[in-house]
Formats: sequence, C-alpha cells, structure tokens
Amino acid sequence: MKSMIKMSFMSAALAILAMPVVAQTTTQAAPVTGQSIQDRKENQQDRIANGVKDGQLTAGETTNLEKKEGAINQEERDMRKLDNGKLTSADKATLNQQQNKLSNQIYQDKHNAATQTADPKSEVGKRAENQQDRIANGVKDGQLTAGETSNLEKKEAAINKEVRTDRAANGGKLTQQEKAQVNRQQNKVSKQIYRDKHNGRHQ
Repeated sequence: MKSMIKMSFMSAALAILAMPVVAQTTTQAAPVTGQSIQDRKENQQDRIANGVKDGQLTAGETTNLEKKEGAINQEERDMRKLDNGKLTSADKATLNQQQNKLSNQIYQDKHNAATQTADPKSEVGKRAENQQDRIANGVKDGQLTAGETSNLEKKEAAINKEVRTDRAANGGKLTQQEKAQVNRQQNKVSKQIYRDKHNGRHQ
C-alpha cells in the first residue's frame, strides 16, 4: 500500500514539474499588426543605415536593398488604398514574408566580402565616406525615403566605379584632372543629398 501511495505521489509531482514545459512549448509568435509592419520597416532601415555607416554595405548593395524596400512600401500603400487605409490579414502576412526576405538579404550583404572603405586615406576616399555618412544619417533619422536613398546610392556607386576604372588605368592613382572630375560629381550628389533631406518627404 505504501509503495502505491509513493508511486501516486511521484506521478503527481512529475505531472506538476512537466506543466511549465508544456506552457513554454505552446507560446505563439506575436501576431503581425499594422504597427509591427511599421516597426519592422524602421528596423530594416536602421540596419541598412548602420551597414552603410560602418562600411559593411557598398553603395551598390545599398541601392539594391533600398530599391526592394521602396517596392515593399509602394505595395503597402497600394494595399491600404484598396481597403480604406487598412491592411487585411493576408496583406500583413504578404508584407511580413517580403520583409523576411529583405532581412536575409541585408544579413548576407553585411557579411559578405564586399565592403565600402571605412577609413580611406585619399581625399577622394574621404569625400566618398563623408557622403555615405550623410546618407546613412538621413536613412536612420527618416529624412531620406527608400526611393531617395536608392537613387543617391546609385549615383555614388557610379562614381565609385569610375574611380576604380581610372585607378586601374593609371597604376592605382588618379590624375589631377580625374580628381577634379570626381569632386564635381560628388558636389552634385552632395547638393542632391541636401535637397532630399530637406524636401519634407520622410520614411
């Protein structure tokens, strides 16, 4: 009799111990809401901005990421127009899946071998880094939209490519004429950055 009571007591004790484990395994993921969609967009933009600032993302990679982010934002606006400013459950699920793909792309781009020089020695390199910092700050504080950022980074990528081509043709150096040309191009981008950051449009 004593052994049966002991076994019943042990069974009850094991059942009680097992309860928290069951509770933990049934926890569900947070639902996707309109607010979580907005939070997710801000988080993605912060990750891109940090990648630009620390040199993990090249201008070309940033152009591509911001182009995709801009397309998702446009799709969200179109979805809201169809439903009086709201998102359906299906809309939220679709946007979440697209942001998941973009999140993976951000991670891959930030951890591949391609980098933007974070500590350049030349004046041309320092100017390019300064422009990247200004763009990164504009992305982070919402002054630059995804479309504006994509356009700016496309121009930066074109200048970077021209510099690489010129250096390759001149034993790794730029002529005074090439430096002046790059400086004029960066002046144009600099003005565009300023205009885009102060035009009243926000991310």
